[in-house]
Amino acid sequence: MADKDKKSLADLAALTSEPVEAPAAEPAAEDAAAPEAEAAEAETAEAAPEAEAADAPAAETAAPGAPAAEAAAPARSEEREGGRRGRDKEEDLNKDGVLTQGPQIQAILREQQLDKQGRAYATGRRKDAVARVWLKPGTGKIIVNGRDQEVYFARPTLRLIINQVFDIADRKGQYDVVATVIGGGLSGQAGAVRHGISTALTRFEPGLRTIVKREGFLTRDPRVVERKKYGKAKARRSFQFSKR
Repeated sequence: MADKDKKSLADLAALTSEPVEAPAAEPAAEDAAAPEAEAAEAETAEAAPEAEAADAPAAETAAPGAPAAEAAAPARSEEREGGRRGRDKEEDLNKDGVLTQGPQIQAILREQQLDKQGRAYATGRRKDAVARVWLKPGTGKIIVNGRDQEVYFARPTLRLIINQVFDIADRKGQYDVVATVIGGGLSGQAGAVRHGISTALTRFEPGLRTIVKREGFLTRDPRVVERKKYGKAKARRSFQFSKR
């Protein structure tokens, strides 16, 4: 009875125990793969010099082309700069073909403005005086309110004022002027006539506008008498101060 129990226990132990794998197979596989890896490394080492030798002629053939590429690069940059300059120059020209950028700006001539009788008309103002002026080619005669300039403006300084425009434009004795002026005194009227003559001359000869405008004759002089203030004798004159 005891022997049967021992055998059953032994059978049970045999059934429950796990089989142990044989470790001898793995070293054999590793030993077999080692020669194959060494052979692959040897082939790679042999192929490296061949690849270097094949790349060397390609680099030598590419080297002579490098100076040509470097020479072509400045040429392309010059072409781009030239095209850019050409476009900028075209943009600087307006529709009339006149340069509008830099120091080469030119004034576009205006059209001549004449009436049916071939005269240029303009209005001039100075202080409280207003002058209407008609200008046409002639011998330099100036009539103001139906009288000659020497009669109406007896003072030489006033006649000098109204003839300043012709002097700077080099047109003295080439135009006749008829003017009517009202308001103000003789000084203001002389300035108004000069303002009107300047505007009329630029309308008859638009090319003279730059010269006349540079001297300031086309600008209406805004200076007028300063108004009197209350509490003062004049605009700024005060009454005599009395301490007692």
